Amino acid sequence: MPHCAAGTGAGKLRAMQSDLMTVLTVTGVFLLAGLVKGVVGLGLPTIAMGLLGLFLPPAQAAALLVVPSLLTNLWQAAWGGSLLPLLRRLAPLLLGILGGAALGAMTGLGLGAGGVETARWGLGVALLLYGALGLSERRLALPAQAAGWVGAATGVATGLVTAATGVFVLPAVPYLQALGLERKALLQAMGLSFSTSTLALAGTLSGHAALGGAELGASILTLVPALLGMGLGQRLRLPPALFRRVFFVTLLALGTHLVWAASR
Repeated sequence: MPHCAAGTGAGKLRAMQSDLMTVLTVTGVFLLAGLVKGVVGLGLPTIAMGLLGLFLPPAQAAALLVVPSLLTNLWQAAWGGSLLPLLRRLAPLLLGILGGAALGAMTGLGLGAGGVETARWGLGVALLLYGALGLSERRLALPAQAAGWVGAATGVATGLVTAATGVFVLPAVPYLQALGLERKALLQAMGLSFSTSTLALAGTLSGHAALGGAELGASILTLVPALLGMGLGQRLRLPPALFRRVFFVTLLALGTHLVWAASR
C-alpha cells in the first residue's frame, strides 16, 4: 500500500506539472500572437492555431482563440471611421462566410467532426498556402462590377475553410486586398471579416460540442496575454516589411511540420 500511495502521488505531481506547462505555453502563444497582430494588423488566430495545433487537437485550439480573436477583431473593425460603408460593401462576403461555415458543419467538415490528424493536416495545408501567398506579395485587381458575386463566392469558400481548419484568412484576405482599399480601411475590413469568421467558427464548434462553458472560460483567460501582446506590438518600432516576411516564413514552417506530422 505505501508503494501504491507513493506512485499515485508521483502521478498527480506529474499531471500538475504537465498542466502548468500547458498553461504557460498557451499564455506564451497568445502573447506572441497578440504581438504579431499589434505589429501587422492581423495574424492572431493564424499564429495561435498554428502553434497550438502542434500540441493540442485543432478543435481545442480553435475553442481557445474564440474570445481573444472576436474581441480584438471587433476592436479593429470599430476603428477607422468607415464602419457602415464597409458593412454595406462587404455584406456579400460576410453573409457568404456565415453560409459557408454552416454548410461545412452540415456536411461534416467542421472541426471536431472528424479525426484529429485530418484536421491537423488541413490546418497545415491552410498555413502553407497562406505563407506562400504572403511571400509572393501578389496583389489581385478586382473590377468593381464583379465585387458583389466574387465577394459572396469568396465568403462561402472562407467559411468552409474556417469550419474545417480554424484559419479564416483564405481566400478572404486576397479578396479584400483586391478591392483597392487604403490601409486604414483595409485593416478595418479585415477586422469585420475576421470577426464574422470567428462567430462562424464558434457556431461550428458549438454544433460539435467542442465549445461549452469550460472552453469559453479558458478562452476568456487567453484574452489577457493576447491584449498584452497586442499592446506591446503596437508600441514596437519594427520594420513592417521585414516583420511580415518573418511572419509568412513562420507560417510555412508551421504548416510543413503539421502536414508532415499528420501524414506519418
